[in-house]
Amino acid sequence: MRIKGLAFVGIPVTDMPRARSFYEGVLGLKVSEEMMSGKWVEYSLGNNTLAIANVDPQWLPSDQGTGAALEVENFDEAVKSLKDRHVPFVVEAYESPCCWMAIINDPDGNNIVIHKLKPENEKEPCL
Repeated sequence: MRIKGLAFVGIPVTDMPRARSFYEGVLGLKVSEEMMSGKWVEYSLGNNTLAIANVDPQWLPSDQGTGAALEVENFDEAVKSLKDRHVPFVVEAYESPCCWMAIINDPDGNNIVIHKLKPENEKEPCL
């Protein structure tokens, strides 16, 4: 098998209007496609796609599995904006040798990583 790329990251949600309010209103994502009568909504992020969906009662939100990491332009500004909106932080902002990260929860408890990769000249080896 040869993987050509990432098709999408799908995040299960229980309440589409509430989830869309978060992903579009709080995170500022723009809808690129809406399918299945609004039960599947996609957001284009560079060459990738993030989807939120409420399509199957067996596909449940969780903070114990795969999470999406969103690369931001300004890490401090993003963290402040989320804190100002009282978004729950699972892991407070921290610096690693190669990046800055924080982990938040969406309204369903799914983990979303807020991420900023350091410029090459500032990186230390990431182990």
